[in-house]
Amino acid sequence: MLRSTTLAVTVATLMGTTALADGHAKDIVDTASAAGSFTTLLAAADAAGLVDTLKSEGPFTVFAPTDEAFAALPEGTVETLLLPENKDQLAAILTYHVIAGKVLSTDLVDDTEAMTVQGTTVMIDLDNGVMVDGATVTTADIEATNGVIHVIDKVILPE
Repeated sequence: MLRSTTLAVTVATLMGTTALADGHAKDIVDTASAAGSFTTLLAAADAAGLVDTLKSEGPFTVFAPTDEAFAALPEGTVETLLLPENKDQLAAILTYHVIAGKVLSTDLVDDTEAMTVQGTTVMIDLDNGVMVDGATVTTADIEATNGVIHVIDKVILPE
C-alpha cells in the first residue's frame, strides 16, 4: 500500500520546527492536534480510520489542509464526506495528502510527481513558492517523530 517516493534536492528553505511538548516529541497526529488549526483534518482522519496509521512508525509526509482550507470546499462537502457510507472516498482523499517517507522542503524538485499513499501522484511546483497540486505550502517542515507536516492552503483532490 505504501510506496516510496524519491525527490531530489532544491528549494529555498522555509520555516522548520521540531514538535515538542513538555520535552517529549510528538507524532503527526499529536503535532497537528497541538497546532489547533487542523480539527477538521483530524476529525476526517478519525472518520476514515486513519488515525492509528498516522500515529504509527511511518515515516510519512503529510500535506495538511487547515480548517480554513476545508471550510472553502462547497457547502456540505465535509459533512457528506464524514458520513459512514463515504468512508472509502474520504480515506482516498486523505491518503492523497500523504507520501510515504519523510520529505523535507529541501528535498523537492520543481515539476516532479510524487507518489501518494492513495496510489496516484501529486505534482510539485516550485515556480511561485512551493505548491502541491495547486495548493500553496504556507508552512513547511514541521517535524514529528514519525515524519513531517507541510501546511497547505486548500484541500487537494484526486481525479
